[in-house]
Amino acid sequence: MVRDGRVLAAVVASQGTLHAEYGGVVPELATREHLRNWLPLARCVLAQAGVLPGELAAVAATRGPGLPNALMVGLRAAQAIAFALERPFFGIHHHEAHLYSPWIGGEPLRAQFEQFEPNVSLIVSGGHTLLVHVAAEGQHRLLGGTVDDAAGECFDKTAKLIGLPYPGGPLLDQLAVGGDPAAFPFPRPLLNEPNDDFSFSGLKTAVRYFLRDHPEVGRDPARRRDLCASVQAAIVDVLVTKTLRAARRLGVRCVTASGGVTCNRALRGRLAAECAEAGLRLRLAEPRLCTDNAAMVAVLAERLLRRGCAPTPLDAEMLPSWELT
Repeated sequence: MVRDGRVLAAVVASQGTLHAEYGGVVPELATREHLRNWLPLARCVLAQAGVLPGELAAVAATRGPGLPNALMVGLRAAQAIAFALERPFFGIHHHEAHLYSPWIGGEPLRAQFEQFEPNVSLIVSGGHTLLVHVAAEGQHRLLGGTVDDAAGECFDKTAKLIGLPYPGGPLLDQLAVGGDPAAFPFPRPLLNEPNDDFSFSGLKTAVRYFLRDHPEVGRDPARRRDLCASVQAAIVDVLVTKTLRAARRLGVRCVTASGGVTCNRALRGRLAAECAEAGLRLRLAEPRLCTDNAAMVAVLAERLLRRGCAPTPLDAEMLPSWELT
């Protein structure tokens, strides 16, 4: 719930524990939980914000990309509310919401677009790794993306190979503390290629073969920390190097980062250190806005409403493979 750029209320219903039993997201269960939770959450947010449904100026929901059935639940619910209240509806691109989430902060949360400046933005999550040139608010160009496995997917899959439960990325981050990031020389895919794309399937395969040939490493707590630190260092090295290289090439003085993997402490620390050394300003999405959340969707929708952008038709369909353009 957003008013004049200020987040009045934001609630998240996590499904992590539910899916952990299966080692990954089960689409049918995700859809069921969306159906079960959207109405209680909507009522909770309205109550926290002290807002009546009739006071809403617009309604928004994620239109894509994502799991089709889960997207459909939120999209149809929001369209129905907008229709009943005769309010404009905005179907928001999930990555675009992440793209502008670094410009939301403070306590209470509020949009900080008065500080906006051209930037190169890294969006890094379980399903996507993107580099975007943002010349102005609402004007962005995709520089590169995921060729195969995204960074977050690589974190989770290598963590599973190491024997960590789902979701393994955060646990790998924890175990990497105190480990030697140079202990094992894993590959840095596409690091030296003259493009802005990312590929992490080769790194995942390298870890698989390493553990096949050195099973004792996974059983030794100290060496397992070194293993986690080495895997994390390879992923972070690629993300940071390619992001700063793009910023220098385009002549921008600001770098932003968002998405679930941006919670990773090594990534945040490396970005901060290298941006400081390069004289670049860095804006990181707050950890509570890195994972999927409705606050960033609502803030972006309000910005579109204020700029006079055309609402999304109430019969618009979901776009599970919607590309950021």
